[in-house]
Amino acid sequence: MNNREIYVKVFLDTLGVEEKELEGLKYQDVPSWDSVGHMSLMAELEEAFDIMMDTEDILDFSSFEKGFEILNNYDVEF
Repeated sequence: MNNREIYVKVFLDTLGVEEKELEGLKYQDVPSWDSVGHMSLMAELEEAFDIMMDTEDILDFSSFEKGFEILNNYDVEF
C-alpha cells in the first residue's frame, strides 16, 4: 500500500465512513468524527506512519485534505 492508500484506510477504519465521503470531509461532519473520534484518528495516523504529531498539528487537523498538508510536514509523501 502507498501512503495515500494507508491514509484513506485509516480514515475509513477509524471513522467508519465510506471512501466517497472523504473528499471535503471536515471535523464534526459525521458523528464519528467528534473529539473522541479525532483523538482515535490521530493515534491511528501516528501509528500508521510512525510519527508523533505536535499538539498544534493535532488541533489544526480539521479536514481530510488538511491532513495531507500536516502529514507532509512529517515527511509523509503522497
